[in-house]
Amino acid sequence: MDISDMRRDFESEGLNREHLDSDPFRQFEHWFNDARRADILEPNAMSLATAGANGLPDVRTVLLKYFDRDGFVFYTNYGSRKAAELAENPQAALLFPWLGLNRQVTIQGRVEKVSKAESLKYFASRPRGSQIGAWVSEQSRAISSRGLLEQKVAEIKQRFGDGEIPLPSFWGGYRVMAQRIEFWQGRPSRLHDRFEYLRADDGWTIQRLQP
Repeated sequence: MDISDMRRDFESEGLNREHLDSDPFRQFEHWFNDARRADILEPNAMSLATAGANGLPDVRTVLLKYFDRDGFVFYTNYGSRKAAELAENPQAALLFPWLGLNRQVTIQGRVEKVSKAESLKYFASRPRGSQIGAWVSEQSRAISSRGLLEQKVAEIKQRFGDGEIPLPSFWGGYRVMAQRIEFWQGRPSRLHDRFEYLRADDGWTIQRLQP
């Protein structure tokens, strides 16, 4: 199927250096809030790219749950494929595709697990169904049927009854500690505005990139 004629021009205001915050995390917060106000579907949805020791890239969508100057946090099963890849190669890239605003943000950096206390705090805030789901799923493992998964749900519900559901030892968060952050603003004729923040010893350097 030839889809080479699918295209649209990006009609949007430009992005200028003087309008950028010197702090990339503040700049990210500005754009994130713009995405929320614009009713972008799942503005905290981000593509997470990893690669294990074999160098084969892998990518999936996860949800950002927290960010500050220390990094960008998401949660997952520590037995998942992404976790195995991060154990072999603790580096990752993130992509926020805010297409409704003709914007995207890419982030690259080193990855580490968050503390158990951080994971517990977030886990306790999850809906009970999501807490049960964390116990049920051996994420990324093969399973013979949906029925077997639902059977495991029933077993976990019976196991914990109406009581508190504890944090599984195999579940928790990761923090992507940004070394590079790029802000991309779509412009007409594919002459997009791109600005790259690179971490330096004394802060961040900023430079415009060609589209």
